[in-house]
Amino acid sequence: MSAHGPNANAGAPQPLRFFLDAIDMLGRLDGWMGAACLATLTCLMLGEVLVRALSDIFPWVPADIPIAWEYSSYLMAAAFTFGAAMTLRAGGHIRVTLVVARVTPATRRWLETVLAALGVAFTGFLANAMINFTWRSFSSDQVSLSSATPLWIPQALVTFGICLLVLQFVARFFQALLGLPLEDVSMRAASVAE
Repeated sequence: MSAHGPNANAGAPQPLRFFLDAIDMLGRLDGWMGAACLATLTCLMLGEVLVRALSDIFPWVPADIPIAWEYSSYLMAAAFTFGAAMTLRAGGHIRVTLVVARVTPATRRWLETVLAALGVAFTGFLANAMINFTWRSFSSDQVSLSSATPLWIPQALVTFGICLLVLQFVARFFQALLGLPLEDVSMRAASVAE
């Protein structure tokens, strides 16, 4: 029994269970980081609106926050990738279950295993490309034109989120292979309002 309810990985062999539990913990961290990015994005946009409104009243207030739109795009990209691993584990991604819902449990397990392996392959390819992209930005000292922010920093955040998604697909592969629950309902929001 974990702090979040029954352990969804309880049926896994001990070394693999530790690995799967660690990925679940990283998935939770991933979700919190995504939420922090969205909260920061909201504050930045509200600050931009406030500064713009104040600049109409007080001429000495600047008309905008120079980095607001650039950093908003960084935060939005990071929020999307940070939330992906936890969303996959919680069962929140949009899926077409037309075939999977109509097959026997054994066939469904086989299909889920194959689909998880494909998920590892596709997200692994994306993670590799992002790692190379981030490394090139780091090694060539690329900076943004508007704020001189080193581009490897926001790229590393996005890359980290994608790497966590790869790990979650690896975990899903083993969970499907062993017939463990693919979704952890304790990671879901309690209601639509959340």
